[in-house]
Amino acid sequence: MTASFDLVITGGQIVTPDGVVSGDVAVTGSTIAKIGTDLGPAAKSIDARGKWLMPGGIDPHAHIEQMSGMGVMNADTFETATRSAALGGTTSVISFAAQAKGARLADTVADYSARAARGAMIDYAFHMTVTDTDVADFETDLAQLIAAGNRSIKVFTTYNIQLTDAQIIATMKIARAQGALVCVHAETDAILSDAKAALITAGKTAPHYHAASHPRMAEIEAVERICRFAEYLGQPVMLFHISTSQGAAAVRAARARGAPVWAETCPHYLFMTEDILRQPGLEGGKWMCSPPQRLAADQDALWEALDAGDLQIVSSDHAPYRFDASGKLSNGPDAGFPDIANGLPGLETRLPLMFDAMISQGRGGPEAFARLTATAAADIYGLPKKGRLEVGMDADITLWDPDKSKTYGANDLHDNVGYNPWEGRTIKGWPTDVWLRGHHIVQDSMLNAVP
Repeated sequence: MTASFDLVITGGQIVTPDGVVSGDVAVTGSTIAKIGTDLGPAAKSIDARGKWLMPGGIDPHAHIEQMSGMGVMNADTFETATRSAALGGTTSVISFAAQAKGARLADTVADYSARAARGAMIDYAFHMTVTDTDVADFETDLAQLIAAGNRSIKVFTTYNIQLTDAQIIATMKIARAQGALVCVHAETDAILSDAKAALITAGKTAPHYHAASHPRMAEIEAVERICRFAEYLGQPVMLFHISTSQGAAAVRAARARGAPVWAETCPHYLFMTEDILRQPGLEGGKWMCSPPQRLAADQDALWEALDAGDLQIVSSDHAPYRFDASGKLSNGPDAGFPDIANGLPGLETRLPLMFDAMISQGRGGPEAFARLTATAAADIYGLPKKGRLEVGMDADITLWDPDKSKTYGANDLHDNVGYNPWEGRTIKGWPTDVWLRGHHIVQDSMLNAVP
């Protein structure tokens, strides 16, 4: 009998835009061809009884092969980052083509595109990080890059790469004219600078003081300000890594007013508190990120905001630095918190952590899981044929074994970071198989892909 399809995955619980369906998914070439039961013969058949079929994860916030504002290069190349992502169930990633001071945006994107093309094992897109609006041909370059398909821009309100309010508004106006989205790291620089200076003066420089150096008021003020900019201009914005209950409330209030605002949070805000920074010596530096982890009450508020739709996405904010002189400890073994690189790895752990919480523990369910980890990102960032299991979409599929448990070890991830920030945590539910546009890139938890 002639095969009707290249692949049929049979007997699974399929999470579709219309709900959970028990049945089969058929793939022809790179595309989902049919969803139903008894679909007919295929060149290859996979038994998915007792398993969940989810859209391949989309991680829209990851730092890969990028120089930090402190001048420290990420530990991950596109090859190491995307193999890690694939093994964690993710099939698409959006990382950052980060402009250096004085560099033309067109040159930045061209260079970053070449890096991705050399190493990526999954599909990718870029945010264009704007740090210098005074370079030659800035407005022309930005408009042309947006027209070419780079549909999102990132700006900072803090650090040595921040834009002024006037520059942010000017950039938002260009984005509005070209139909792009503006993403914002929203913390108020003056508040951060004041808090950090006071801690340094008091000799409080151990890693756990990092949390106090980022007062929640810095997030609250900046989030509220950027929401007002979006409202004033009618320009959509995405607020990155909301960490506080008040930040989530500010987003909720802005959306209730009709402001064109979206927002995300991350697993380290949902599952960690600032207590994780209290470790012997400089060990707490492994968990330093910005904004920092907060309190248990903030975790509850963030979950409530996800449930209510006030926050639309859970991203990883993967920011990989080794805990050695090449990364976190580049300023020496006695560095204080101001001199330790911020960020922790998350590309490989984002989906298992969320599956465990939302499906194994019942905090949201499978349809919400698919929306928060894939569908919403595809919709908001305009990724065609991504983020859904339905006919005509790319065959980006992750097969989950809900009964498989794993306890994370000290260094069991497949990135280049050298430690797992979730060491000792046991999760239930595991992505055993992954298809990218019909290609079986992870088989029984083993990578089957090349750049």
